[in-house]
Amino acid sequence: MSELVLINVSGRDKPGLTSEITGIMGQYDVRILDIGQAVIHDHLTWGILAEIPDQANASPVIRDLLFRLHSLDLQVRFAPITRDEYQQWAEGRNRACYIVTLLARDIRAEHIARVSAVTAQHGLNIDNISRLSARPSLDASENRIACVEFSVRGTPGDLESLRSDFLRIAGELNVDIAFQEDSIFRRNRRLVVFDMDSTLIEAEVIDELAAEAGVGEQVAAITERAMRGELDFSESFAERLALLKGLDEAVLERIAERLRLTEGAEYLIRSLKALGYRTAILSGGFSYFAHHLQNRLGIDYVHANELEIEGGQVTGRVAGTIVDGQRKAELLGELADREGLSPEQVIAVGDGANDLPMLSQAGLGVAFRAKPLVKESARHSISTLGLDAILYLIGYRERS
Repeated sequence: MSELVLINVSGRDKPGLTSEITGIMGQYDVRILDIGQAVIHDHLTWGILAEIPDQANASPVIRDLLFRLHSLDLQVRFAPITRDEYQQWAEGRNRACYIVTLLARDIRAEHIARVSAVTAQHGLNIDNISRLSARPSLDASENRIACVEFSVRGTPGDLESLRSDFLRIAGELNVDIAFQEDSIFRRNRRLVVFDMDSTLIEAEVIDELAAEAGVGEQVAAITERAMRGELDFSESFAERLALLKGLDEAVLERIAERLRLTEGAEYLIRSLKALGYRTAILSGGFSYFAHHLQNRLGIDYVHANELEIEGGQVTGRVAGTIVDGQRKAELLGELADREGLSPEQVIAVGDGANDLPMLSQAGLGVAFRAKPLVKESARHSISTLGLDAILYLIGYRERS
């Protein structure tokens, strides 16, 4: 009968080690049941679960490996595995797999401890931990983004309770934590749709228009209540828009030129385009400003409200159907169909209550720097970092 042996190797990394080790085992027709390797600061940790056939006793394999690895100044440990142990382990690998993404300006030991404690409390076992972001400079005063990804396996009893625990500790530690199933769609998403105001840009355009019209405080108060979900979006939108009646059309260009992109927006869009993603703005704001962003960033699609202008002045109305929360969700579905995608292959990003319908419909819905109601209702949120943190939720790995 064949023998199962777990082989662990550690020491300073050198080119060609995997070839050396497996070459020796290949001489004895060893079957590889599992293999893994990690290198941290040029230090190798390498493991392999081998099935040594009955016609080749394990001793010669172990002898040859010991001799060669010792000559390479590497440490090695052999552990016999019973067939029952292997079978139980292999069956456990069929349990659901999830990805926990920890995002912060800098990763601290406490962050890892708290995240791993929550996974353990909910019956999840950590299979693998990887740093996705570039290694930090010791001289930098602040890191742009630090990201560690945990691959975990198991069957949590209460997913909502698990997400709630992650949301709670994220707030306590001032970090972002995302939890998602490691499904076939995670690295196969191809369309990202964005809200515009307070998502791609740092301002609410209607508030900027109101300031120019001299009704800034009135409109800002209504905007704030609408984004918190306290007011119906369409009604509040019409109420705010009416206050802009008579505003000179020339103001629009001035506002468009001074709009500031949200942290990470330009890098995110550039990276998504390089990766072959399509992008869209689905906004309850105004198409004039959305098209300005489209030209600046290279966005593929724009759907927003058409600000009605007559005689060089804003009328206080929009032309056509208001793009509210429900319309955003409909547009997401229409764009997915147009691109030949399922909703699971779409990422949606927004900050307001009117974004919740499209966030819930997308395969990955991200509440970005959102109000508490939106943050709690969405499956994922980013509150402490820029928009480019979204790249790590799709498994992007930054090289350094």
